[in-house]
Amino acid sequence: MSSPASSPAARHNTARHYGSVAKGFHWLTALLMLAVFPLGYFANDLAHHIQSADFDGAQATLTRAALLFSLHKTLGLALFLTALLRILWALSQPKPVPLHPERRAETVLAEVVHWLLYGALVAAPLTGWIHHAATTGFAPIWWPFGQDLPFVPKSEAVAAVFGGLHWLFVWTLAVALGLHIAGALKHEVVDRDATLRRMLPGRAPEVTAQTETPHGALPFLVALAIWGLVLAGGGAFGLYAPHSHAPADTAAGQGHDHDHEAGTDTDTMPAGGWVVQDGTLAIAIVQMGSEVRGQFDQWQASIAFEEPNAPGPAGTVTVSVAIPSLMLGSVTDQAMGPDYFDSATYPTAEFRAEIEKLAEGYIADGTLRIRDQEVPLRLPFTLDLNGDTATMSGSAEVNRLDFNIGQGVQDEGSLAYAVTIVVDLTASRAP
Repeated sequence: MSSPASSPAARHNTARHYGSVAKGFHWLTALLMLAVFPLGYFANDLAHHIQSADFDGAQATLTRAALLFSLHKTLGLALFLTALLRILWALSQPKPVPLHPERRAETVLAEVVHWLLYGALVAAPLTGWIHHAATTGFAPIWWPFGQDLPFVPKSEAVAAVFGGLHWLFVWTLAVALGLHIAGALKHEVVDRDATLRRMLPGRAPEVTAQTETPHGALPFLVALAIWGLVLAGGGAFGLYAPHSHAPADTAAGQGHDHDHEAGTDTDTMPAGGWVVQDGTLAIAIVQMGSEVRGQFDQWQASIAFEEPNAPGPAGTVTVSVAIPSLMLGSVTDQAMGPDYFDSATYPTAEFRAEIEKLAEGYIADGTLRIRDQEVPLRLPFTLDLNGDTATMSGSAEVNRLDFNIGQGVQDEGSLAYAVTIVVDLTASRAP
């Protein structure tokens, strides 16, 4: 007759054996990791291809990338929740003692690896989840929660920090997992003991070991020091900083310094001119069912405006936009590609319009040129005049296909045709 400690039905750990609950958490975690790692690898490989100049905009490639990323994120969140439950259960249970406590260095190393594993199992998926919540882009999580997180803003800087941390922790998890597997195989093949077998499903093997083996704080402190070195190394290599999305040669050719810049070319100031003091030029698209917002950091406006006494002509406006300065979250590099803005060939967009006062509000009626296409555009806006200061706000909607943007993506479920343009600025009358 088997003892309760060796019974396959025993749920709780003992000093010598793991219970069925701990075994279940262990192997569920292993299965999730075996799924999440390759999904992340192949998804990132596709993402690099999509962001490259060789990408032809194929819909099948975008759909496959979105599927792989959604699977990776969804299973990654499952891994995070499973790891939390596993750790909470482990804290409530006695830890089975090592079978060779006399091998002090080996025992400490095994404990260090376990601490690294536990930390990475929580930190890697958690930082990936925060990165997802901070980023606008496609590939949603399929759980009925988790698209957004409290206190996590949609921010390029936040996404960069947690994207870098996620990369570090994934590699830390991979190294720790490799060491863990190597140690288990060493026990099974070289030592021929029951270390691996007592974690396998089914009846626990008979083991002989001291049951009063103190583990001490040394393994935890060593693991903590390793985490510190990992984090410091990430900072030293600049993994937490947002990367420039504009091609280096294009940025240099256009003289862009990547500072936020919204202004007026004073050398060509028209009569009745206004100087832009502050403003934003933003766009919004819908990709894979999620809204993606972004803005151009560099643009210039030449504005001539005189308030008429009655509805009618009120002036002119010309806006020149540096396309490589667009920041569009996780899809910025894709947007710069040849099937989209093709910023390397067409680095500048331009809007020229006549300003007209209406019975209610104003409108800028003109043309918008993006790439090699020029399309009529009417931009209604509101205007608040306060002496020599003017505040305007307006928006308009265009069809991306009119500008040959994303011709390879004809499915609106993947990328909507409509693109919303939003302009807000404050200007002062030129002296």
